[in-house]
Amino acid sequence: MRLFILIAVLVLYFAMLISVGLHFKKKANSVDGFVLGGRTVGPWLSAFTYGTSYFSAVVFVGFAGQFGWKYGLSATWAGIGNAIIGSLLAWIVLGRRTRLMTQQLGSATMPQFFGTRFDSKALKIVASMIIFIFLIPYTASLYNGLSRLFGMAFGIDYSVCIIIMAVITAIYVTAGGYLAAVTNDFIQGMIMLGGIVAVIWAVLASKGGLTEAIDGMRAVSDATIPNGDVPGIFASLFGPDPTSLLFIILLTSLGTWGLPQMVQKFYAIKDEGAIKKGTIISTIFALIVAGGCYFLGGFGRLFSDKIDIKANGYDSIIPTMIEGLNPVIIALVVVLVLAASMSTLSSLVMTSSSTLTLDFLKGNFVKKMDEKKQLLSIRMLIVLFILISAVIALVQYKSSVTFIAQLMGISWGALAGAFLAPFLYSMYWKRTTKASCWVSFAIGVGLMTINLLDKSLLPSFMQTSINCGVMSMLIGLVVVPLVSFITPKVDDKIVENAFSCYKKK
Repeated sequence: MRLFILIAVLVLYFAMLISVGLHFKKKANSVDGFVLGGRTVGPWLSAFTYGTSYFSAVVFVGFAGQFGWKYGLSATWAGIGNAIIGSLLAWIVLGRRTRLMTQQLGSATMPQFFGTRFDSKALKIVASMIIFIFLIPYTASLYNGLSRLFGMAFGIDYSVCIIIMAVITAIYVTAGGYLAAVTNDFIQGMIMLGGIVAVIWAVLASKGGLTEAIDGMRAVSDATIPNGDVPGIFASLFGPDPTSLLFIILLTSLGTWGLPQMVQKFYAIKDEGAIKKGTIISTIFALIVAGGCYFLGGFGRLFSDKIDIKANGYDSIIPTMIEGLNPVIIALVVVLVLAASMSTLSSLVMTSSSTLTLDFLKGNFVKKMDEKKQLLSIRMLIVLFILISAVIALVQYKSSVTFIAQLMGISWGALAGAFLAPFLYSMYWKRTTKASCWVSFAIGVGLMTINLLDKSLLPSFMQTSINCGVMSMLIGLVVVPLVSFITPKVDDKIVENAFSCYKKK
């Protein structure tokens, strides 16, 4: 009975995604329409596509389980940080200025923005290479959170899940482009909202309700971690290790300001009214989804009698928490995690394919590339990127390759470390220079690459990918203005043209 419910729900879900993609096929017949939806996307779709691109199976299955286990209920702060810093402040600080300046400069991608804003073709090419290199492993990581969940729900091989997810995403994204992706993101976002609320309620009910569950967490102790044996530490406000938790909050919240697949959502917003409404909607969405995920993960130790971290890893925590629930709830969880992963996957491959086509191939390797060729290239690369990410996920699943897993972990830090500071300053400060962008690129990519290859070369507190990623962002925020003061400024005409957009609505 449970298997029948699961299959029926998934068939309906996949049919809906494909039908949306085919519906928007006619509106995806230009580069601007395919990549940005003609810059006419309203507040609800913009907010939901931002949120669903932000939170994937990595958060629900991986981060929520791991950080909930390590920090207890205080892990909820990570979700609150995602809502306030990663959503509310991101929309307030970046939303309007990104929308106006990217339109003024005719930029459809982040590398295009850097290339035009600083009059540098080399800057555009290198930025596109960084995105290509670090988004591919990040894309592959989206499949990982589904392995145990599908094994628990269906008892089928994880490879089948990878193939199905890849094929369905490729169909609706290549058919309908950005508008199909954001419309499906809205649908998937609604599933995520309802799903996380239902799962939290069901899990807590299985432990006697919220009060009894919290009481149960107060009785938990773990002498193997610092402060883990302090009475009630896993139910306390800041948990056993507030400093490490702070770095997690900063990386997963502030980091979104420099991720191309996140920032690009602001390019397509319809108008200023949509930005104001989208800010509120996006923040509420993040508070419920991210806050709910980490809150749920915080109760993981109540199931410690069924969980073997050493044998099965942190990814086994959330699936173990839900495996005994009602079949309808489990079906909802499966669709929830699929929705979270597929929405993020569609965003990443759209960003990768459009960046590689418009910023790397066009004008450099293909001198004459008309709009039809650009669209064909973007669609072909979407399929290629999805194929590569699926192959990487399968290789990692079938073998003991650890290098891939490490590279996935540093992707976020490298992208945010490279792009956050120069992108932010370039929209607010006219004196930002091309040289400062190069330095920031080098810092973000350099530090995270060292972290991957030889951690011993870094200070001890930067030897984790999370701390290293945060430090690369913070160093960039300090170094960019310092370098800008001592290096040649960009031509005044180029700068004034870029900033003239702020004088009008």
